[in-house]
Amino acid sequence: MKKQMLSAAVVALMAVPALAQNIAVVNGKPVPSSRVEVLKQQVEASGRPVTPEVLAQIKEELIAREVFMQEAKKRGLDGSEEFKNQIELARQTILIRQLFADFQKKNPVTDADVKAEYDKFAAANGGKEYRARHILVEKEDEAKALIAEIKKGAKFEDLAKKASKDPGSGANGGDLDWAAAGSYVPEFSGAMTKLEKGQMTESPVKSQFGFHIIRVDDVREAQLPKLEEVKPQISQQLQQQKLAKFQEELRSKAKIQ
Repeated sequence: MKKQMLSAAVVALMAVPALAQNIAVVNGKPVPSSRVEVLKQQVEASGRPVTPEVLAQIKEELIAREVFMQEAKKRGLDGSEEFKNQIELARQTILIRQLFADFQKKNPVTDADVKAEYDKFAAANGGKEYRARHILVEKEDEAKALIAEIKKGAKFEDLAKKASKDPGSGANGGDLDWAAAGSYVPEFSGAMTKLEKGQMTESPVKSQFGFHIIRVDDVREAQLPKLEEVKPQISQQLQQQKLAKFQEELRSKAKIQ
């Protein structure tokens, strides 16, 4: 009697680790708890917290999947050509994702990389910014006539709304908002940067778009964001660039016939 009780206890103890490894057994087939970890990681990667309620939903989802998968196999659906093709594509997707994740883990973007990229950005976008207005017309004579009207007292803003062919700024009285000189075509920026605050071009400025009358309302030093403000965006951009270069290198080395 004692031997039988001892044997039952041993069997029960041996079964505990097996149960801990599975969240359920469906029709005799175990559903391993390792699948829970995979789905948990996917949920966490999406930014959602894994609460006890979410964890319970994950377990129910995995059990339901096992039930449905067993039925699909029973019907022989796992032997179809379509299923095999989809499985292969899914396998490729997962493996490629792992490849890219491994590359990024071994080739991280450093703080020095981010700082260097920020310095390049600052050098290219530093200097002065201009708050300018313009009136764009098709013919030089039109521009000259408008300049004459402004000199006689007509408001620049009113004429811009009435006559400018630039739909973006015309409705706002010709206002182009703050921008660096490099944002404009060379003819425009060349004339604009020669003006002092409050000055207007004395003669029409010709560009590929037509003839401009330009007025500078204000000038300031460029307002650049601080490094810490744009660090996440720069880091992400550099990661994408590194990954794209890695992909291009692999393709260039491959023998494709």
